[in-house]
Amino acid sequence: MRTRHALALGLATAATVSTLAATGPAVAASPAHAAKAPERTSCPQLSKSIKWYGDNRARIQRMIDERGICSHPKPGPEGRPVAAFDWDNTVVKNDISDATLAWSLQHDKILRPKSWKSTSPWMTTAADRALTKACGTSVPVGRQLRTSKNAACADEIMEIRGKARTMDGKAAFAGEWNHRRTKPEYAWIPQLFAGLTPAQVTSYAKQARAENLAAPIGAKQTVGTHQLAGYIRYYDQQKDLIRTLKAAGFQVYIVSASSETIAEAWSGGVGVDRAHTIGVRSLMKNGRFTTGIRGCGDVKDGHGEVLPYMDGKRCLINQEIFKIKGAEAWRFQDPAHRIALGGGDANTDVTFVNDATGVHLAINRNQPELMCRGYDNADGRWVVNPMFIEPLPQKSGTYPCATTGYTNTDGGLGPVRRPDGTVVADQRDRIHA
Repeated sequence: MRTRHALALGLATAATVSTLAATGPAVAASPAHAAKAPERTSCPQLSKSIKWYGDNRARIQRMIDERGICSHPKPGPEGRPVAAFDWDNTVVKNDISDATLAWSLQHDKILRPKSWKSTSPWMTTAADRALTKACGTSVPVGRQLRTSKNAACADEIMEIRGKARTMDGKAAFAGEWNHRRTKPEYAWIPQLFAGLTPAQVTSYAKQARAENLAAPIGAKQTVGTHQLAGYIRYYDQQKDLIRTLKAAGFQVYIVSASSETIAEAWSGGVGVDRAHTIGVRSLMKNGRFTTGIRGCGDVKDGHGEVLPYMDGKRCLINQEIFKIKGAEAWRFQDPAHRIALGGGDANTDVTFVNDATGVHLAINRNQPELMCRGYDNADGRWVVNPMFIEPLPQKSGTYPCATTGYTNTDGGLGPVRRPDGTVVADQRDRIHA
């Protein structure tokens, strides 16, 4: 296990603040960040045949050259820079949790719980009643629900997962939780797999993967009466970026709010192994998943109080990669204990992406806090790119950065602020399809 002192010594050079340019159509740059470093063709190179927006490829390449083996040929095992990526809609198009849940419902793989309320500490009585009514009680506890034939049951599960409400519009979750650490409907998918073995969930994820990769781009599927995306694709740009980062000596991690078992069934497709894949970690009993979920930092194991979600992603990166323990794992670290590149597409990723010292890669899905920080570009290192497949059109109006762009711990909304406390002005969507 590496110590914090040793890691600080090893990463000090790799984490030196770069002069990454922020020029071109991505964001406006200050003169201090305008100079371009000469191209070093001997360094591992991003493919020039794969399209990025504007000069984004060149800006990312410059950071790879500055932080990787081109500039630090012998960094030592503790000195390798770190890159971390969200998974859904960052490395792949669409959502692997939704795909796995959909496949499981279509093939009767979800087990009936003893009670639906036992699946989540925040589940409401209304949701418990709706699920019990729709899914029935004729199937014994611990046996497979017939969701492929029971559209009402599948519908309740899909509606609660997607919108945190029942089919008749009642709230599915209630109570208190830290809204920058968890989201009950996100925790609920791994909790639905309670009673199954890791091998079973891996099998379901791999079968869903095969179906979604084989389906044409734009395909839809129906679960109950819910229609959702029926295809997934690895982004060529991200596969190439991860390949290049690894060739340049970076440690590359996936940090996903999906079940870790599901994420592991996919991450090998971009050359990331299980040891470098971080997701929701379900607790086990007698070789089977339970509804329990591992905590982080000073938050003990529980039932989803912490997920790889917003600030929870920072905690898990600090704890699992940089070996920072306890309450300190929640805190913003010095440059030697932060990632060099962070990539995400949503508000759920904003904390760890903002922590990066070299490149903050934001895939534009019109998520307000992430895009407020990306377009504000406070440190000149934000790289904003439209989705690589089926990108969104330009958002009308502006992102409400100065008023409601930030999610507080109690779920209320407020202004997005820079580290010095100043408020980010509302931003126009400038990088889009």
